[in-house]
Amino acid sequence: MIGLSRRARDGLTDLWLVGPASLALLVLIFVPVVAVAILSFTDYQFGARTFNFIGLENYKTLLTDPIGRRAITNTLLYVAIVIPFSMIFALLVAIGLHGMASWAAPLSRILRAAYFLPVAATLVAMAIAWQMLLHPSIGLVNTFLNAIGLPGQAWLSDRGLVLYTLAAIGIWQTIGYNMVLFLAGLAAIPGHLYEAAACDGADRQWERFWTVTWPMLGPTTLFVLVVTATNSFRVFETVATLTKGGPAFASDTLVYALYREGFVYFKAGYASAITIVFFVFVLVLTLTQFGLLERRVHYR
Repeated sequence: MIGLSRRARDGLTDLWLVGPASLALLVLIFVPVVAVAILSFTDYQFGARTFNFIGLENYKTLLTDPIGRRAITNTLLYVAIVIPFSMIFALLVAIGLHGMASWAAPLSRILRAAYFLPVAATLVAMAIAWQMLLHPSIGLVNTFLNAIGLPGQAWLSDRGLVLYTLAAIGIWQTIGYNMVLFLAGLAAIPGHLYEAAACDGADRQWERFWTVTWPMLGPTTLFVLVVTATNSFRVFETVATLTKGGPAFASDTLVYALYREGFVYFKAGYASAITIVFFVFVLVLTLTQFGLLERRVHYR
C-alpha cells in the first residue's frame, strides 16, 4: 500500500472489512433468491434433467387452485390472530412482572422463566406435548372440560376449529419472547418521566401508561411487531407435527405447502412460486408496518 493516498488506503481498508460479509450475503442470500425466482417460472422437478419455462402458470395455479388459496387464507388468518393477541398478552405480562414489589423478586424470576420456557424448548417437543393435552379422549383439556360439565372438542381434527387451536398454540409460543423484549423496554424508561407525569396530574396507573409507558415503548413495540409478524408467517413446526395441514387442508399454511410441494411431491418450480409469494407477503407487511408506525414511534 506504499504510494497510495490516504483516501485510497481507507477505501481498501473498508473493502477488506465489509468484503467477506458482503460476499457471504451475496452467495447465501441474493444468489439463492434469484435462483428461486427463476425456478418459479418453470415446471422444474427435482431430479429432472430438463425443464420448460411456463411463465406465470405456477402463480396462477397457486391463486386459483382451492388448496393454494386455502394455504394463503389460512396463513393470513393465523397471522391476524397471533400478532395482536401475543403482543397484548406479552405486554400485560411484562407490565405485571415489571411492577412486582421487591419482596416478590423470587416469584418474578420463576414466572419469567416459566413464560420463556416455550421459547427455549424445542418446538417439536412442545407440539407433541400439546398433542397429548388436546387428545379428544384422554387429553387433559377435554378431561377438564368434562369435569366442569362442558363437552370436549376435537381440537386438532375439527375443520372449523383446528386453525384457531394452532393459533392459540402460536400465541403461547410467542408470549415469552415478546415479554422479554417489553421488559427490556420498560426497564429503559427513566423514572423521572413518571414523576413529571404525576406532577401534571397523571397519577393513576392507566393515565401513567398512556402518557409515559406506551409512547416510550414505541421502538420496542415496532420491533416486536416486525419479529412477531415474521415468525407468524413462517409457522411450520406445529403444523407439521400436529396436523400435517389437515384435516382436508383446513390447517394448511404457505410454509407447509412449500415443504409439501417441494420435498414430498418434488415440484421445485411450484414450490419456488410459493416461496416468492411468501417473501412478497412478508416484505409488504414489514414495509407497511414501518411506513405506518415509524412516524409515530418516539425514539429516546
